[in-house]
Amino acid sequence: MSFNEPTYRQQLCEDWRAHGRDWTKPGFRAIAVHRFGNWALASKSRVIRKLLWLIYLSLFRYIRNHYGIEVPFSTSIGRRVILGHQTGIVIHPYSEIGDDCLIRQNVTIGAVSDERFDDAPILGNGVSVGCGAVILGKVKIGTNAVIGPNVVVMSDVPPNAKVFADPPRVMQISRGLVKSHDRSRTGQQP
Repeated sequence: MSFNEPTYRQQLCEDWRAHGRDWTKPGFRAIAVHRFGNWALASKSRVIRKLLWLIYLSLFRYIRNHYGIEVPFSTSIGRRVILGHQTGIVIHPYSEIGDDCLIRQNVTIGAVSDERFDDAPILGNGVSVGCGAVILGKVKIGTNAVIGPNVVVMSDVPPNAKVFADPPRVMQISRGLVKSHDRSRTGQQP
């Protein structure tokens, strides 16, 4: 641990404040278990490390099965990372997530395939990931980038960029004909 690196307790306090000072939030619990796993591996005593590791595995499985959040101990997670809502958050074991990132529900940050399992995404500081987004492969998401909802990202995103999916088209059936309406072009409200 370097001189400026926070202790386990300092990280937990930061994470608790980042999650609205609510220890019952599933996102805070998942991050706390992740940090506990890293702290457990740092134990000098082999016997204590093994005991703490068994506790970590039980907690990890509980978080994964109960809340649907999978954040392995080997994922590199920065400070004050917020997991916005529970359910469906899967993060690759070799991913790197910077400080002050926000990850919402149903997000996958992972490998493209089993053949390229070691290729994991890297998120810079301050990245916001929208619900349902998928970030795959060895890609770098730049600092303060915004990944919109339901976007699939498989290439690098520069810092401060915003990535959003195409606006949806409404298909209407009128007198047996199918008409396509793109509301983004016409400026109509739903």
